[in-house]
Amino acid sequence: MIEVYKFGGASVKDARGIKNISRILQLHGKSRHLLTVISAMGKTTNALEEITRAYVHKQSNTGLLFQNLKDYHYTILNDLFDSPDHEVFVDVNNAFVEVEWILEDEPFDSYDYIYDHIVSVGELVSTKIVSHYLNYCGLKNKWVDARSYIQTDNTYREGKVDWLKTQNLIQESLQPLLEEQIIITQGFIGGTSENFTTTLGREGSDYSAAIFASCLNASSVTIWKDVQGVLNADPKWFEKTELLPHLNYHDALELSYYGATIIHPKTIKPLQNKSIPLFVKSFLEPSIPGTEINSCKNDLQTPCFIFKVNQVLISIFPKDFSFIIEENLSQIFNILYGFKIQVNTMLNSALSFSFSIDNDDSKVDKLIEALSKNYKIKYNKGMELVTIRYYNQQTINRVTANKKVLLEVKSRNTCQMVMKDSSKESE
Repeated sequence: MIEVYKFGGASVKDARGIKNISRILQLHGKSRHLLTVISAMGKTTNALEEITRAYVHKQSNTGLLFQNLKDYHYTILNDLFDSPDHEVFVDVNNAFVEVEWILEDEPFDSYDYIYDHIVSVGELVSTKIVSHYLNYCGLKNKWVDARSYIQTDNTYREGKVDWLKTQNLIQESLQPLLEEQIIITQGFIGGTSENFTTTLGREGSDYSAAIFASCLNASSVTIWKDVQGVLNADPKWFEKTELLPHLNYHDALELSYYGATIIHPKTIKPLQNKSIPLFVKSFLEPSIPGTEINSCKNDLQTPCFIFKVNQVLISIFPKDFSFIIEENLSQIFNILYGFKIQVNTMLNSALSFSFSIDNDDSKVDKLIEALSKNYKIKYNKGMELVTIRYYNQQTINRVTANKKVLLEVKSRNTCQMVMKDSSKESE
């Protein structure tokens, strides 16, 4: 039986974390046919995004930013390996050289294309380091390039998976390798038919694990996090949280869709289609059972809270006081799609359409400008979006204390509210 493990950036942020992964694989994965998906180290993706922006905007500090990132990785290498002559140093340097070649030239293509080719190096480097260290410790494994298996179209930064081609490549070329040893590969990245690099969307490593698991008909997927499992709220916002030992696919989909950061939204469906259970466990306390997500029919009863901050609430009104009808909504959503903006919640009335989105400075002002050509626009920045799954009035009161609610949407099981501190003035 094949199993898939996924380790996120927090688990490989330093040498201590990588040594801990080695212990987990020695205890839990040594005797199994195991594919291990690994993210970029720590905040590397953020750093590479900053480098990409600096390069595209021709900032003078681009080289320094990249050198700082390399130094961070070489510090980890020096903590893990006794000799600087170990082949991992050459392997990692070769990966960084590919980015240096890009940075030496003038920006030559679309931002999204450049983004994918620079940012993807984070996963390539982290997996090379982990693979070499595991072999160094005597845990036999093979490093493979996810771009050779997960095939996508040319939608950079949000590659759409060619499932048939991906499945054929994984089953024909990757599955036989799992009979011999542990496989180490990357999350987040894929490749096109022209051998260009794509990424699967921010935080897409969970999705990568699900893709591999689905194509391999794996017996399970385990996502190793720095929490004990799926909690009913983010500990950043609540002093007391509850561990959810079991979730069905439906509730997990709902929670991830509304923004629960514990699982990437695209992860669940490929697993549900094959009835593959998903476990969320702690890499800090691997003996704790964590959360199991499967096809159980029982709905969750514990109220769950999801917070999104730095939201923009936009309200759209016809300039001629006519109704908002299907034609208007189609036009509005085409504009949103053109800017690749996701709506987090929305409410339609006869004379207005309101929605909440993440405040992306590179997109929001341009979006408002585009919408203003045909509509009257009002907007509020600095909003909070709170989603309560399995709400009651007590839970609503709990999160709205000292808040002014500007938009509220309720269904049978879910309540969403866009709000701000009562002391803040509207724009």
